[in-house]
Amino acid sequence: MAHIELPEFEDMTPAIQDKARPILEKTGKLGDIFKLLAIDEKIYFATDEMIQKYLLDETTLSYDIKEAIALLISKENGCKMCVDVHKSIAKMLGLTDKRIDEILQGVDAIDTDDKDKALLNFSIRASQKDNYKILKEDIDALKDMGWSDTQIIEAVAITGYFNYINTLSNVFGLGE
Repeated sequence: MAHIELPEFEDMTPAIQDKARPILEKTGKLGDIFKLLAIDEKIYFATDEMIQKYLLDETTLSYDIKEAIALLISKENGCKMCVDVHKSIAKMLGLTDKRIDEILQGVDAIDTDDKDKALLNFSIRASQKDNYKILKEDIDALKDMGWSDTQIIEAVAITGYFNYINTLSNVFGLGE
């Protein structure tokens, strides 16, 4: 149970209801994170824009890598709700149960090349409190493996997004 009262659909602003209605009709419910964000329209729409641009739109990173970052960072941050939600989203985006299980076992268990593993390990490092210790040499190593500046920035942005959303979920006890 959430640590604060979450609004129901009827209590949300009309603009948020317009966004929520298709989700509600398709799934029959709104998740706790959606309800939490709906408390403040500015926070809701800023977060929704990040979801659309980072995760759902086609970008320079594959859906496989983006969902691997989502799952790895959420697991690292102890956000069970986000792990569960992103297992479902990963399936919707075409990842197999086997692939999702590999990701949740950690980077070393993922059947992928060293290039992908390097970016995923870098993302985990970027999610940690001592990320200020990342050096130019660490980024250059990713570039030497073939990752572009845009892809590296995108991976760090997705990492930052999950630190943000996991914090909201964890602090307010969502999904418990």
